[in-house]
Amino acid sequence: MKNLMLCLLAVSAITFTSCKKNAADKVKAENVEEATERDAKEVVYPTLDFDEKTHDFGTIDEGEIVEHTFTFTNNGDAPLVITNARGTCGCTVPDWTKKPVAPGETGEMLVKFNSRGKRNQQNKSVNITANTESGKERLQIKAFVTPKAGSGNAKSGSPIQVK
Repeated sequence: MKNLMLCLLAVSAITFTSCKKNAADKVKAENVEEATERDAKEVVYPTLDFDEKTHDFGTIDEGEIVEHTFTFTNNGDAPLVITNARGTCGCTVPDWTKKPVAPGETGEMLVKFNSRGKRNQQNKSVNITANTESGKERLQIKAFVTPKAGSGNAKSGSPIQVK
């Protein structure tokens, strides 16, 4: 009984103290027109269109440093700005065009891969942050790294025998 009385009291308090004005009455007509006009404008974005998004270095020797230049074009309607590019590990280092790339213009991203300490098939990515519609792009590199002779590591490709 006590709980029922408390519930009724709480509902009554909320009912009597709630706002009785319609929120739609507070909206100014000129603000609605301005928002409609703003939202009707098409948002334009640059694009980051690479000639290729994957590069295979083929077979390389462990310890080699290889590099490849990816070329891209901004086919969008606004200047392209790459704000960051990061490899998935420290062995993959990107360097890119830092200035804004105008619509129709091209830029480059140089990706270096250091195979020291890497063996066998390697697949690495470069994650790019830019002012494109998605905001994120990705490049991939791959290589088969031939281990140094005598490394004696199970990763080197030599089979492990269990007795």
